Amino acid sequence: MGEKEKVAKVREISGRRKNKIKYSVGDHIFQIINYTVFTLITLICVYPFYYIVINTISDNKLVDLGRVMFYPIGLHFDNYVNIMKLPNMGTGAINSVARTVIGTVLCTLITSYMAYLFTKEELWGRKVWYRLTVATMYFSAGLIPVYLNIKMLGLMDTFWVYIIPSLISVYNMVLVKTYIESLPASLEESAQIDGAGYFRRFAVIVLPLCVPILATIALYSAVGHWNNFMDCLLYIQSPKLYTLQYILNMYFRQAAQLAQQIANGTVSANEQALNALTPTSVKLTVTVVITVPILLVYPFVQRYFVKGIMVGAVKG
Repeated sequence: MGEKEKVAKVREISGRRKNKIKYSVGDHIFQIINYTVFTLITLICVYPFYYIVINTISDNKLVDLGRVMFYPIGLHFDNYVNIMKLPNMGTGAINSVARTVIGTVLCTLITSYMAYLFTKEELWGRKVWYRLTVATMYFSAGLIPVYLNIKMLGLMDTFWVYIIPSLISVYNMVLVKTYIESLPASLEESAQIDGAGYFRRFAVIVLPLCVPILATIALYSAVGHWNNFMDCLLYIQSPKLYTLQYILNMYFRQAAQLAQQIANGTVSANEQALNALTPTSVKLTVTVVITVPILLVYPFVQRYFVKGIMVGAVKG
C-alpha cells in the first residue's frame, strides 16, 4: 500500500469516527445557549460604533432629536464632505500620519532595546536603574516642569516635540523585558561565542523572536500617537504643524459656537446653509474619522496581540 493510500485510509477512518459522535439533548441546548449569548455580546460590542456611523450619514435634525436608532434616515454624506473641506485638513492628516509612523517605529525599537539591556545581569546597577525607571510610571513632575523642560530643550513649535518625549514607554518596556526573559538563553549564547556584540545579538536574534510583543507595544504606541492632541495644544503655535485630531477638536468647538449663534438668530440663512453641521453631527463624524484608521490597522496585529500581552504580562 502506497503512502497516499495510507493517508487516505486514515482520513476515511477518522471521518467515520466523527460521524459516529452523537450529541445529547443537553449538548444541543448548551450549544444553542452558547451561540445565543456570544451573539448578544457581539451585538452589544458592535452596535455603539454602528450607531455612530448611521448617525453621521443621517439627517442632522433627526439625529439631534434622537430618532436615528437602527438604520440611517435621510441618507447623505455631507458631514464627511464638510469635515474634509476644513482648512489645513490635508496638512493635519500628513502630520498625524507622520508622527504616528515615525513615533511608533522609534518608540518600539528604543523601548525594546532598553528592555533588552535590563535583562543583562552584567549591566552595572541593573536593579537600581530598573527600579528608578519603573518609578516614573507612578511619579511625575507635573505639567509645568515638563513644559519648561521642553522649552529649554528647544522643542517648542517643532515636529520633534511629538516624537522625542514619547521615545520611551516604561509600561511597554516591562512587557518586552518579561518576554525576552522567556526566550531560551542558549540562542543568544551561541551568537556570543561567535563574537557578536549586544546590539548585533539584539538585532539578529532577539528582535525577530519578539514579533508578538513588538506588535503589541507598536499598537499601543500607534493609538497613543494618533489620538493625542494635548501636545499640539500645549507646544505648537504654527498651523502647519497642527495634527488632524487638534484641527477636528478645534472645529468641534467652533461648531458648538455656531449652533449657539444660530439659536440666538445672529447667523443669516445663507450662513446656516453653508454650515449645516450641528455639534452632535460634528462630534459623531469626528469620532468616526479618528477611529477608522486604527480599526484598519488592528486586524494586521490582532493575531500577535493576545500572545504578546499574555506572555509579556506573566511576570514583571
